[in-house]
Amino acid sequence: MSAATLPRLSAAIFLLLQISTTVFAIGVNYGTLGNNLRPPAEVVNFLKTKTKIDRVKIFDTNPDILRAFAGSGILVTVTVGNGEIPALGNLAFARAWVAEHIAPFHPQTRIHYIAVGNEIIHSNDKPLIARLVPAMRSLHRALVLAGIWDIKVTSPHSLGILSISEPPSMGRFRRGYDRAIFGPMLQFLRETKAPFMVNPYPYFGYSPKMANYVLFKPNRGIYDKYTRITYTNMFDSMMDAIYSAMKKLGYADIKIVIGETGWPTNCDYIACSPDNAATFNRNLVWHVNSGKGTPLMPNRKFETYLFGLFNENLKPGPTAERNWGLFQPDFTPVYNLPNIMLGGRGRRGRRPSPTPIAPSAKKWCVPRSGAAVEALQKNIDYVCSSKVDCRPIQAGGACFLPNDVRSHAAYVMNAYYQTSGRHDYNCDFGQTGVLTTVNPSHGGCVYVS
Repeated sequence: MSAATLPRLSAAIFLLLQISTTVFAIGVNYGTLGNNLRPPAEVVNFLKTKTKIDRVKIFDTNPDILRAFAGSGILVTVTVGNGEIPALGNLAFARAWVAEHIAPFHPQTRIHYIAVGNEIIHSNDKPLIARLVPAMRSLHRALVLAGIWDIKVTSPHSLGILSISEPPSMGRFRRGYDRAIFGPMLQFLRETKAPFMVNPYPYFGYSPKMANYVLFKPNRGIYDKYTRITYTNMFDSMMDAIYSAMKKLGYADIKIVIGETGWPTNCDYIACSPDNAATFNRNLVWHVNSGKGTPLMPNRKFETYLFGLFNENLKPGPTAERNWGLFQPDFTPVYNLPNIMLGGRGRRGRRPSPTPIAPSAKKWCVPRSGAAVEALQKNIDYVCSSKVDCRPIQAGGACFLPNDVRSHAAYVMNAYYQTSGRHDYNCDFGQTGVLTTVNPSHGGCVYVS
């Protein structure tokens, strides 16, 4: 072997060692809306002995779950319910909350973040939204007074917080919330060295023509004329839109954490399949851990929580809601998970039999069955205070009859969905809206499609 060959060989060996020892840190959302789920202690043992998952996010402060994770070394994010936000602005209440929900478990359970609320901008409850940042500040102060310095306070948001998301370089927060809510929130996160938590779901942007772009497969890409960057996957585009919105307010330095993302294996649309879910999650895990970052955030890794750990058979709503899990309740992988399972193996589950909707099918946004009248009235108030024309539901209008809140909400919620870009999240309305392929038009009342 020549002397000239040795340096190249050494470099190759070093690179191989780097690749072989790379740690793919990944988190998962641990939901519990199922009547067939295993006890928390079994879940913890499964995560530690069978998977590479090293952090979880739960949607409450369930003491049984927190006790089960004690001594496991797994990081845990807990969630403050939206209804608790107003009271948390009071420091005495915040201190009592920390004393009840955090102090008994810390530090044996490695509580990493406290997520204040869950996508509360979608609630359209302006008094509640206005109390979010004060609650975050008060809760942080309560932690400090309790001598707890290693738990960060944040709040997760969908990409519905953006008024502009394309092209990515023009990403902007919704007007009115940019300076009043997100400016103060980002300042708080900077002061406390906490991350901004977002929930990007390329799944909701799926169409057959965009499939490769959404699933990280080879494609021609989408060009941003302002930066002359060609984006080859929707995840990077979404992340850079968030980054651009933060940068516009002067907070480009704040770390971004992915609170939720994933792909369902079964739904009432052609996008859902175990193959698509496996492709998206495998590519995503590699991407966020690669250190490649995004075009506007190069050389970054992103702490990421997949949604979700299990299929949850009691979740309300469309079929997809019950089929986001990486695993069945008995810990069987729903599909192949080589970069999540220890040893790189994962058994492929049996493919569900969805009832597909033709890709060209039109969709309308209507109230979810069981949605409270009060919530639907808030939807009407919110939409009609925006630029949507609500004259059809006023007396004498084509959609005034039947004169009830649910009928009027159906019309305005759909009008908002159709005029806001037809993204699935534009029909969320605090989980009171649902998409349908059945045209709800009746009589002279014609719903926009």
